[in-house]
Amino acid sequence: MDIKGLDRITLDPNIMCGKPTIRNTRVTVGTVVGLLASGCSIEEILDSYPYLERDDIQQSLAFAAWRLSEESDVPLKSA
Repeated sequence: MDIKGLDRITLDPNIMCGKPTIRNTRVTVGTVVGLLASGCSIEEILDSYPYLERDDIQQSLAFAAWRLSEESDVPLKSA
């Protein structure tokens, strides 16, 4: 898959049930985005996953943003 230059994000039905992963590893885009959202720094993620590179994290964010922009408008429930 090469969506708008996102050549590090891969989809393989045999890896992590087809979820978007980073370079066919078992690290999903969701894992990286979740770690960032929980307050982990890029450096902390790279220390925890030494086989990842800074560009992998950047492309994970770009992929997540792209996917969100492709979703149809779904209203959020109000509190």
